[in-house]
Amino acid sequence: GARVAATAAEAVAASPLVVTCLLDDASVREALAAADLTGKDLVDLTTSTPAESRTRAVWANERGARFLDGGIMAVPPMIGVPEAGGYVFYSGSREVFDAHRETLAVPAATRYVGADPGFAALHDVALLSAMTAMFAGARHAAALVADAGIDQKEFGTLVADWLTAMAPATA
Repeated sequence: GARVAATAAEAVAASPLVVTCLLDDASVREALAAADLTGKDLVDLTTSTPAESRTRAVWANERGARFLDGGIMAVPPMIGVPEAGGYVFYSGSREVFDAHRETLAVPAATRYVGADPGFAALHDVALLSAMTAMFAGARHAAALVADAGIDQKEFGTLVADWLTAMAPATA
């Protein structure tokens, strides 16, 4: 079972798998500064740029850890709900991914996207960019028809149906 650790270093010492999800890169480095990472598998789910993920991988490797980066593609209500469709991109050490696949799948489905530690972050920002553009387009479309008195809920259904129908064209 789980037990509370007094420090991050104590928590790291207690397990071969270390999972971090903090505010930023600096927070990860600060939290793990006193920890002995030798022989540990570090999985970092902190949002980062591809360059930051690659730098973090080097930092972890220099401290004796194998490294796997992750990009969470889910909102809180999707976590732990397999049918919700959320997943986490993983990149970096394939060995770490394979060794901990079952544990990594607990919060959401897993998608390994390559050995380059920056690929999870790259996939994360690319999909978020696509989502932002889609949402902006949908809001713009709703604004175009709003002044004409068109029912927004009904129009929203048309937008969702159209985007679903067009999704295969993006592949």
